[in-house]
Amino acid sequence: MNDRHDVMDTTATGRSLADVRAGLRMPLEEAMLTQRAIRRLLPDPVDDDIVLRCIELALRAPTGSNGQNWEFVVVKDRSIKERFARMNRQAVGVYGGIGKRVNRGNETMEKILAAVDWQAEHFEEIPVLVVACLRGNHVPFVPLPPMAQSSYYGSIYPSVQNLLLAARAMGLGAALITLPLWSTTAVRRLLRLPLSVMPCCIVPMGWPRGCYGPTTRKPVGEVVHLDHFGNQPWRDETSGGLRCGDEVA
Repeated sequence: MNDRHDVMDTTATGRSLADVRAGLRMPLEEAMLTQRAIRRLLPDPVDDDIVLRCIELALRAPTGSNGQNWEFVVVKDRSIKERFARMNRQAVGVYGGIGKRVNRGNETMEKILAAVDWQAEHFEEIPVLVVACLRGNHVPFVPLPPMAQSSYYGSIYPSVQNLLLAARAMGLGAALITLPLWSTTAVRRLLRLPLSVMPCCIVPMGWPRGCYGPTTRKPVGEVVHLDHFGNQPWRDETSGGLRCGDEVA
């Protein structure tokens, strides 16, 4: 048996990499147009090989100076997920309450917040959490220009986007979240991370209860400026984005 399946052999209870690998031939444009945050996930196990293939493709993204300084912690242990669930609920209780008051009557945001609440309530049932981390080059207590922060995290988020696109292509639900990481100290202790490794975000992954579909986005002309801010020659030339049904994000 493959050593990776010694902990949990998921291929007998769910889809294997062989079952979903063909999805990676999906046209890139289709994947980009239909990728969305999928927060409502089934508790069914996900084959380790599928998760590892997503991460393998994530590693193809560029990093600053080709440092390749990512680290990914794959969390499947129920007790660890329960700890993350508690931290997530604490953060959602604060920020979610604010969001509901600010967006009362905004149907689109209310759908998103309902999905966030659902994820928080079922967090420990999510089969896999991928915690994306960066190693080194971050000095948390030394004042640095904003460019330094941007450069640092710019080495992880391209990889996370690759991960999300790979998950979408293989039909796996996923979303990028950060609320469970509100206490870096607690997360370090929970995952036994050395001080040289910074947790950046979590990608909960599982088979979706809903479905992927086209998302609603602003017309490109509304957000593109030529040469200087405020000069928007394409503003009236572009149409609205594709629309999506539930849980757009």
